[in-house]
Amino acid sequence: MSFSFDEKTTQNFHAAIRHEWLETNGLGGWASSTIIGANTRRYHGLLVAATQPPVGRMVLLSKLDETIESNGNRYELGSNQFPGVVHPAGNRHICLFERGLFPVFEYSFDKIRIRKTIAALNGENTTLVLYHVVRAPAAFNLELRPFMAARDFHSLTRANDAFSGESQFSEGVFRAQPYDSVPELFIQVPGATFHPGPDWYHNFEYIKEQYRGLDYQEDLFSHGTFTVNLKSGDKLGVIISTTNPAKRNAGKLFEKEKRRRSKLPNSLPVQDKVTRTLAQAADQCVVKRGEDLHSIIAGYHWFADWGRDTMIALPGIALVTGQFDVAKKILRAFAASISQGMLPNRFPDVGEEPEYNTVDATLWFFVAIYKYLQYSKDGKFVCDELLPLLNEIIAWHDKGTRYNIHVAEDGLLYSGEPGVQLTWMDAKVADWVVTPRQGKAVEINALWYNALMIVSELSRQFGLTDDAERYAARGRKVAKVFTDVFWEEQNGYLYDNVNGDHKDAAIRPNQIFAISLPFPLVGDKRAKQIFTVIEEKLYTPMGLRSLSPDDSNYRPHYGGDQLSRDGAYHQGTVWSWLLGPYITALVKIEGEIGQKWAKEIIEKIIPHFSDGCVGSISEIFDAESPHGQRGAIAQAWSVAEILRSYVEDVLGIHPALQASVSNNDVAK
Repeated sequence: MSFSFDEKTTQNFHAAIRHEWLETNGLGGWASSTIIGANTRRYHGLLVAATQPPVGRMVLLSKLDETIESNGNRYELGSNQFPGVVHPAGNRHICLFERGLFPVFEYSFDKIRIRKTIAALNGENTTLVLYHVVRAPAAFNLELRPFMAARDFHSLTRANDAFSGESQFSEGVFRAQPYDSVPELFIQVPGATFHPGPDWYHNFEYIKEQYRGLDYQEDLFSHGTFTVNLKSGDKLGVIISTTNPAKRNAGKLFEKEKRRRSKLPNSLPVQDKVTRTLAQAADQCVVKRGEDLHSIIAGYHWFADWGRDTMIALPGIALVTGQFDVAKKILRAFAASISQGMLPNRFPDVGEEPEYNTVDATLWFFVAIYKYLQYSKDGKFVCDELLPLLNEIIAWHDKGTRYNIHVAEDGLLYSGEPGVQLTWMDAKVADWVVTPRQGKAVEINALWYNALMIVSELSRQFGLTDDAERYAARGRKVAKVFTDVFWEEQNGYLYDNVNGDHKDAAIRPNQIFAISLPFPLVGDKRAKQIFTVIEEKLYTPMGLRSLSPDDSNYRPHYGGDQLSRDGAYHQGTVWSWLLGPYITALVKIEGEIGQKWAKEIIEKIIPHFSDGCVGSISEIFDAESPHGQRGAIAQAWSVAEILRSYVEDVLGIHPALQASVSNNDVAK
C-alpha cells in the first residue's frame, strides 16, 4: 500500500509537519523526519545509530540539506524551523511525497525535477540517500550540507568547545568524530568535492518537543558542504554510516534492501492493503538482541524492548506474518532473562540489569507461547525449553515473588505494594502512581486463569495427563472465584480491581480480556453485557478509552508537560492496541455478524495509516474527537494487535490448533 501527498500538503508547512516517516535498521536505530524533511522532534535524524543494539541510540547526523545551483540561481530544498521563521522554506519545491517500501520526495523547480529516496539498511547503522535527476534542461550543481548532533537521542546539543570540528575527506568519503564517546561518522558522496566551513548553526526548533513541555531548541554543527555536478538522468547514491563505506555502492545496497522488503508479504496468509501495510510496519519493530536472538521495540522513537509489549505484540508481529524463526528467537531471548518466576519489564538503554517491575509481562509470556505453538506446531521447542519454565513460573507465583506478587487463598493472583506500578496502566511521576491497582486486577486474573489453562492444555498435548488435570482443576477454581469477586451485578460489568473490601468500579477496558483471551472467563450472557458497557463508554474509531468519560478522573486531552501527560495517560486517553482484543471479543460474541462489524472497525482506522507516522499506527490518541494522535508515532502492539485481529477474527484465518476449554469450565 502506497501513500502519497501532493503539493497541497507538502507546500503547506504546518499541514506537512503533521506527517512523519520512519526507516528502521533492525538494530534499534533509524532515520526519520517529516514528509518535508523539517525535523520537529529531538528524535528525528538521518542517522540515529544503535551503538549497543537494540539500545544505546545516538542522533549522529541530524540533517543533510540540499541546495541547487542552476543558471546563476540557488534553490534551497531544506526546511527548518527557527524562532519566528521557517528557513529555508524548501518545502515550496516539493511537489510529491510517497511512502511505499521507502520514503520518496520529488522536487520541481526551474524545469528541474529530482527524485530523492531514503533507506535504512537492515542489520547495520547505515542510511542511504539516493538522488535521481528525472529532468533537467542543463547540468547543475547539487550542494549538500550535513548537520551533526552527535548526542544521545534523549538529549539536545548546544554549541560547545568540546565538539571537535575536525574532519577528513578522501576519495569521496567524509569522516568526523566530534567526541570520543560517539561513533565516527562517515558520509560517502561519489564524485563530490568537499568545501570545509566548520561552524555552529543555532536554535533549530522542534515544535513537537515544545508541545510535550520539553526543551525544544538545539544547535547543530556543520563541517562544510559537498558539491557534485549532475545532469538529466544522473543518479547519485549517498551512504551515511558508522562504518567506512569506501568502495560500497549505494545503488546495489538499495536493491538488496528492496528485495528483502519485497519478500515480507510472501508469508502472509492473505495479501491486501491492510496486511501488506501492517506487515511492513511490523518488520520495523523487530530488532536484534545479542548474537542470534531477537526482540521487539515497543515503539518509536523513544521506547526500547519491553517484556509486556513484546509478548502482547509477538503474535501480530511474528506469527501472523509467518516469521516463526523470529518469534522463536524472541521467546528465547526473554526466557533467558527470567528471574524469580518473572519476565523483565524492560532492558535499560545503557545495559544495566533488567528491571522486573511488572506482573503482566510474565503472564503474557504464556499466551505468546500458546499462540506460537498454534502457528508453528513446534512442539519440541515448547515442550523441551519452555514448558519447564512455565511450571517454574507458576511455582514462583504460588510461593510469592517480587512486589508482593502471590497467589491468594482464594486462588486469584494478588500483586502490588505502595509506590509501585505493575500493570500496563503504569504511569508514574516521581512518587505519584497515577492509577494504583494494588490488589487483584481484573486483567491480571484473566491472564492468570489463562496461564493455568494454557499449561494444562500444553501438558495434555505432550502426554503429561496428571499435570494437565491438576492445572485444569486450579483453572476451574479460579473461574468460579473470579465471577464471585469481579462481577458488578447492578450494572453488568466487571470491577477493575479488588483489594480486600474495596472494589474499584471505574469502567476501564481491562475487563475485555476476560472475553478476548484464548480461554474466556465469562459466558455469553455476561460477555454481551460487558461488551455493551465497553462499546458505549470506551469505544472510539482509534481504539478504546482507558477510562469512561463519566468518571471524575477522566482526562480527554493528552499533552503538556510530563505531569500533565502522565496524568492523562490512563485516565481517558485512547489506546489503539486495545482494538485487537475488542475485535476478538466482538467476533466471539456475535459470530459472522461480528466479523462484518469488525471489518467496519478496521476500515475506520485505515485513514490513520496516512496520518502521524505514514504507514504505521500511533501509540495513543486524545479521548475526544478528532482524536489527535499522540505518544509514540509507531507502536508495536498497536500494529500487531490490529493486524492479528484483522487476520484471525475479521478474515477468520486462525491457526489450526484451537483452545480446548470445555464450556463446563466457563462460569455462566
